[in-house]
Amino acid sequence: MKLKGKVYLVGAGPGDPGLITLRGAELLRRAEVVIYDILVNPELLRLAPLSAELISRGSQGKSEALSQEQLNELMLFKAREGKCVVRLKGGDPYIFGRGGEEAAELARAGIAFEVVPGVSSVVAAPNYAGIPLTHRDHCSTFTVLTGHEDPEKPDSNLNFEELARIPGTKIVLMGLERLPELTATLVAKGMPPSTPVAMVRWGTTGRQQSIVGTLATVAGLAAAEKMTAPVITVIGSVVNLRKELNWFEGRPLFGRRIVVTRTREQASQLSSSLADLGAEVLEIPTIKITAPEVKDGIIDVLLELASYNWFVFTSPNGVTAFFDLFFKRFQDLRDLGAVRLAAIGPATAARLQELHLQVDVMPEEALGSKIAAAINKFENVENLKVCLLRAEVASRELPEALEKLGAIVDDISVYKTVPETEDRNGAAANLLAEGADWLTFTSGSTVEHFHARFDLPKLLRSFPLAKCATIGPETSKALRVLGVEPVLEAKTHTLEGLVAALLKAEKQ
Repeated sequence: MKLKGKVYLVGAGPGDPGLITLRGAELLRRAEVVIYDILVNPELLRLAPLSAELISRGSQGKSEALSQEQLNELMLFKAREGKCVVRLKGGDPYIFGRGGEEAAELARAGIAFEVVPGVSSVVAAPNYAGIPLTHRDHCSTFTVLTGHEDPEKPDSNLNFEELARIPGTKIVLMGLERLPELTATLVAKGMPPSTPVAMVRWGTTGRQQSIVGTLATVAGLAAAEKMTAPVITVIGSVVNLRKELNWFEGRPLFGRRIVVTRTREQASQLSSSLADLGAEVLEIPTIKITAPEVKDGIIDVLLELASYNWFVFTSPNGVTAFFDLFFKRFQDLRDLGAVRLAAIGPATAARLQELHLQVDVMPEEALGSKIAAAINKFENVENLKVCLLRAEVASRELPEALEKLGAIVDDISVYKTVPETEDRNGAAANLLAEGADWLTFTSGSTVEHFHARFDLPKLLRSFPLAKCATIGPETSKALRVLGVEPVLEAKTHTLEGLVAALLKAEKQ
């Protein structure tokens, strides 16, 4: 008899995916079913196994959304199938959500469950807006309330007369629609109209927007700024500390939406660097790395290692793919022999150095013709045997340049790039709906596959403010084939160089 499954009510945090708890991330990684709220950052879904079933609860109030009753039935059904179910809820499951009701439903049905607390937007959104909820010079208490209710409703659960008298900070969730009535009522009940008020939209994310006013002015400011949900409202003198403590919105790339097109496995380094600088990052991998279709060439290379004078690598992917194959046959790096190594650029050289291999040649500019000239400058390549270890589909410029110098060239495929079309985190749909400030490209293949998926010139016509940035000249060449001129090209052809170029461009 199959054991019953278990449901985990997991707090996803307020929006920044880095704020999920270690326990929450651990459970996502082993989930078989994930049922998530619409406000959960879709980047978190990438933690789930590729085999996991992902089910959106949908936007409440829309016809396609699951009702609470349907959601409860779905949790029970999946658990009774013996599945590990993660119910991923925005913020904390038990704060102004229906986590308590869902847990009670599971308990009544005899389904095992666990509740994993999450960082609530109650504290996180003000923090990211530079507003501490308590401060020794201002207050030692705070009150949290929901703004859904009409303040004028006779049987309201909220005592506004008492709320107006209570000292300390007040945090209002979900109160945007009733903001004019809410602020007017607090003033009518005795709070000074000059009481500072801040509103934080999409708190903790790269889309964060904040406005500051008073009880008398904030409703008008919100209307003028066209503020829309989700919004948190903070009322109290601590709002005045924002001028000094606003750490999040002052970062150099804050407010910039940047698309990262690297493979899913490689994207994290660039994405993390950009996010740390304040950017809203859309990870849209356009390629994935697979084994080449024809493997005879690499088998011959591994059988004849000692016959080669040079191995030439044109990407970090080539290094990884070759040595994955190498170590399946050999146990000792010394079996590589006395072959010399050339790398097209710093990133490729760094990958070789991770294996404690010395790079003999790296050109100043990451171009095929340049690497051929650099090798020939190191030593005359005439009649030397050179092995290119690179992608299955690659430019003929490099082998032709080497052959022109008299080298004997074997052009060997060690990996193949294929299109990545999955939109597991919703970033592709987001790009098509709202555009971006920057599109970053780190190889010619990312350009080609991005264009195949989105029609790059058409996308740029739809969003004329979007700009293209490349990691180096070879990538820029791929853009120019499409009639697109990159706005910037990294001087140092590394991820760090690309980030530095973006920072410089934004300062201008």
